[in-house]
Amino acid sequence: MVNSLLAETSLVDEKLLGISARMDQFEGYSNAHGGRVAAIADALGAAFNLASRDRFFLQQAALIHDIGEMTMNREYIRGTTGLTSSERIDLQRHPVIGEQEAAKLGLPRGVQLIVRWHHEWWNGAGYPDGIENEQIPVAARILRVADTFSSLTAARPFRPAMAVENARKYLTEWAGIEFDPAVVKAFLSLQVREESLPQTVSVEPLGGGLSIL
Repeated sequence: MVNSLLAETSLVDEKLLGISARMDQFEGYSNAHGGRVAAIADALGAAFNLASRDRFFLQQAALIHDIGEMTMNREYIRGTTGLTSSERIDLQRHPVIGEQEAAKLGLPRGVQLIVRWHHEWWNGAGYPDGIENEQIPVAARILRVADTFSSLTAARPFRPAMAVENARKYLTEWAGIEFDPAVVKAFLSLQVREESLPQTVSVEPLGGGLSIL
């Protein structure tokens, strides 16, 4: 029974890694964005002493956090200009669509909700539900920081990559507004360097952690 469960979990993870790679291609990332986010999020999960299963859920959610964008398949997502107001409103649907896609993949409810809430802000100004502070699960708050840092320090079709130190400064300036200050503090203590971030990752079942290859 245990071996069967682990084998099934491993197959799910391989599927998520494939989906994550397709997401990166769709969004115009030249590196393994989903894997980088998952690696940072898992390190933060360890810093917050999350249970192994919660860290595993966080890893899974991180790999496919923007699956809703790929499902929506809008041209503006891959565009080289800024979004119009109507496009921005439309894009704000993607966490809910991502939650639905995670459910279709058979992922646990915890993973679904992390995907739904990874764009919520500490001050309640995020979306889709406008929840704030501790109403946002810590895993979703962690994913918000990990995703933002990875996005800022990666080149996209519409902008160049931001320097690591500038990205760290951005997180500091927006702590208490967009980001949970405690998560930002923990992230800064990790001293993440661009050259240390993964290009490919593998996921071990039930919170074994991300292996950076």
